[in-house]
Amino acid sequence: MDKKLLQEVLDAALANGGDFADVFVEKKKVTGIGMEAGRIERVQSGYEVGAGIRVVTGENTSYGYTNDLSKKGLVEAAKLVSHAAQSGKKEYNLDLTKLKPVVDFEFKKRPEDIATSDKVEVVKKAEKAARSVDNQKIKQVIAGYGDSVQQITIANSNGNYVEDERVRTRLMVNAVASDGDNIQTGYDALGSMCGFELFDHNDPEEFASKAANRAVEMLDAKPAPTGNMPCVMAAEAGGTMVHEACGHGLEADLVQRELSVYADKKGQKVASDVVTVIDDATLPNKYGSYRFDDEGVSSRPVELIKDGMLTDFLYDRLTATKEGREPNGHGRRQSYQEKPIPRMANTYIASGETNPEEIVRETKEGIMVKKMGGGQVNTTTGDFVFDVAEGYLIKDGEVGELVRGATLTGNGPEVLNIVDMVGNDLGFAIGTCGKDGQGVPVADAQPTMSIRQLLVGGTAEPVSPNGEIKRYTSDKPIKKNKIRRL
Repeated sequence: MDKKLLQEVLDAALANGGDFADVFVEKKKVTGIGMEAGRIERVQSGYEVGAGIRVVTGENTSYGYTNDLSKKGLVEAAKLVSHAAQSGKKEYNLDLTKLKPVVDFEFKKRPEDIATSDKVEVVKKAEKAARSVDNQKIKQVIAGYGDSVQQITIANSNGNYVEDERVRTRLMVNAVASDGDNIQTGYDALGSMCGFELFDHNDPEEFASKAANRAVEMLDAKPAPTGNMPCVMAAEAGGTMVHEACGHGLEADLVQRELSVYADKKGQKVASDVVTVIDDATLPNKYGSYRFDDEGVSSRPVELIKDGMLTDFLYDRLTATKEGREPNGHGRRQSYQEKPIPRMANTYIASGETNPEEIVRETKEGIMVKKMGGGQVNTTTGDFVFDVAEGYLIKDGEVGELVRGATLTGNGPEVLNIVDMVGNDLGFAIGTCGKDGQGVPVADAQPTMSIRQLLVGGTAEPVSPNGEIKRYTSDKPIKKNKIRRL
C-alpha cells in the first residue's frame, strides 16, 4: 500500500495528540468446503478487505475500522479515531521505513493456484476413507477443508512499515460410530502455515481413517476408572493442557489485571525443574506461525518458563509500554475489525531427555492419554476439567486396555509442579484460540510427560493388578470456580 497515503492517515489519526498510532490494512481470501451425509454441502469462497486505525493515549485506546480503502475513507476513519485523543501534539516519525522479517516461510502450492475440484477431491477421499473403516458402525462422517491467504500492511507512528502474507491450509474429520447401544466419536484436524503442499506430507485418507478407527474402537472400550492416579500424557495428545491451563495465564494483559494465577510470580519457581515452556511464532510452517505479529513486531521465540522458573510473559505494545519494556511479538487480532491483544502463537513444553517408552515402564499403574477432547478452564486460578478422547490403562509399566468416558481434573500450575519425567519427543496439535470474542490460529505441543497424580473421573472403580479394588482419595477438594468454556 502507498506509504504516502499511510503517512497521511497517521497524521490525521494524531491530529489531536496521542502517544502512538498505527494502521492495520488487511486483504484476506478464504475458502471453505464441507461434506456431510455423503455429499458436498457447501463450497464457499470470499474476500475480506479493510483497515483498522488505532490511537493510544496513556492506557486508553481509541479504535475504528473501515472497509473503504480509498484515501477519503481512510482519512475520515482516522479523523474519527483522533477525537478520542486529547493529549496535545507530539513529534512523530512518519518517515516510514520497511522492516525485514527475521524468519521466512515458503508456500509451494498456493491455494489460489489449486482448482476447487482438487480441493473437493481431498474432502471426498477423506470422507470415503473414514466410512470404509466400518460400513456398519460408522453412522456419520463430517469432513471439512479450509484455506486462507491473508495479506497485511502495517504502519505506525514509530516510523515502521511492515508487509506480510500468511497462507494457511487445514483439514478436519469427525466420525460418529454406533453399535446400537452406545455412540462414540473420533475427531482430528491437521493444518499448517503452508499451501496445498500440506497433502504432500499428510495423506488425507490415512488421516481420516485414524479418526474413524478411534470412534469404532471406543465402542468396545471399558469404562474409565475413578480416582487420583499417575497420568502419562503422550506426545500425540498435543499441548491442550499447556495452552489452556497454563498459556492464557502467561498473557500479559491477564497478568496486569491480576486475572492470572501467575501475577507477581516472575522470577519464582512455578513448575517442576524438568519443565520449560516456550512460545515461538518462528517455527517453520506451524499453524500459529507468522513473520510479524499484528502490530508489526518481528516474531521471536519467548521462553516463558525455564527449568521451572517463571521468566517472561507474552506482550503486545500496550502491555509492554505499561511496564516500560519492548513488546515481544504477541499482539494478535482476528481481523482488521478488532484491536490487537496479547495472544499465544505456537506454545509448547520443550522436549526432555527421557525415552517415552521408559516413562511408561516407570509408571506401574495409571492412565495414558493419547488424545485430548474438549473441556473447561478457569484462567484466573488454572483449575481445569478436560475430556479424554483416547486413553489407556497402564498396569505394571505396560499400556493396557482402552477406556472411555474419562475426564482429567486439576490445577494447571499444580500439575506443572508434579511433572517428574519429560520425553525426548514432541507432538503438535492445531486449533483456533478464542479470547475476548476473537479467534486466532494457534498450535500447541508437548512431549510425552509423566504427571505424578491427576484426578481421573470415570464410571468404574480403579482396580489394582491383583484384582482388588483400590480406592484413591484426593488430598484436597476440587475448586469450584466460574469457568471459561473452550
